[in-house]
Amino acid sequence: MTKLGRELAAQGINVISLSVGEPDFNTPAHVKDAAKKALDDNFTRYSPVPGYPDLRQAVVNKLKNENGLDYDISQIVVSTGAKQSLSNVILTLVNPGDEVIIPTPYWVSYSEMVTLAEGKSVFINTDIESNFKITAEQLEAAITPKSKVFMFSSPCNPTGSVYSKDELAALVKVFEKHPNIFIISDEIYEHINFVDKHESIAQFASVKDRVIIINGFSKAFAMTGWRLGYIAANKEIATANDKLQGQTTSGTCSIAQRAGIVAYEQGLDSVYEMKEAFARRRQLVYDLLNDIPGLKTNLPDGAFYFFPEISSFFGKKDPNGNVIKDSSDLALYLLNFGHIATVGGDSFGNNNYIRLSYAASDDNLKEALRRMKDALGKLV
Repeated sequence: MTKLGRELAAQGINVISLSVGEPDFNTPAHVKDAAKKALDDNFTRYSPVPGYPDLRQAVVNKLKNENGLDYDISQIVVSTGAKQSLSNVILTLVNPGDEVIIPTPYWVSYSEMVTLAEGKSVFINTDIESNFKITAEQLEAAITPKSKVFMFSSPCNPTGSVYSKDELAALVKVFEKHPNIFIISDEIYEHINFVDKHESIAQFASVKDRVIIINGFSKAFAMTGWRLGYIAANKEIATANDKLQGQTTSGTCSIAQRAGIVAYEQGLDSVYEMKEAFARRRQLVYDLLNDIPGLKTNLPDGAFYFFPEISSFFGKKDPNGNVIKDSSDLALYLLNFGHIATVGGDSFGNNNYIRLSYAASDDNLKEALRRMKDALGKLV
């Protein structure tokens, strides 16, 4: 959708993109200054495969101070973005035929990474009525003797759903009965959280050794292009990821790593400013979406997405007589007739929805939702 939107924009059409999962803020000045200093200090050579020790120590300090979690730097592996971190973990854990349990909707690459590892994705379906969160009963029902990994995100992409401590505790009780299952906890949206504080499933001692935390700098510090992420895991898993990465990409960008140290060591003021803007936009978009007949939406607790239910438009026709059959059709219609780029929910495992990002200016959001209301009103 992003590609199609850019193609229309290249033709001179004013397309408002709500399709990209990227903060629309600039990287904080002190982080950019750290990168410039790293260049001047000649941090331009190969970096250690698992990351510079002082960056890994900064991650350890962050996990302790912000999350109350105890790790050693030997349990931290820095990679070229959280996406590579996820891929490394799946490739080191999943053997052919192993099952990976994934709640839907899920980030688009989860199931494809499992496929690359020759595993099998087992989906637990959720909907807007449950705020897109699974129950302990659903988790138990999905487990088989072949279950190897459970993988989820909180806050979630694409729904913005956030698991509370009590909800995580209920899932942990299930995992305690199944000690062979590893838990991949994608926490990349940790700091874009509008309810209480972030809760990590790694806080529960009974499962901590089986939890692999995935995190990074892209969302919190608007560092998407820097490609800097990491895992926190038990030493055996961390060592396996180190070995795998040593044969693929080796250590990630030296300059980005030096900037990451400063990002973690100099506080979260810039993060809180960005979060405040997202909170305002969240309310703005929520009010505008609720003003569009046929849409059903909830108020997400984190990230910067809405995932409204759009199935009431299936079977309707656009002004050219084309029938809207699924979420992809609706997303293409909104792009071609409303000049708004969104993403069909089928990409995330839930066809009855679309994802839209509110990482855009207030004016663009207002205009995009005006266009959406107008375009959807023309379906018959």
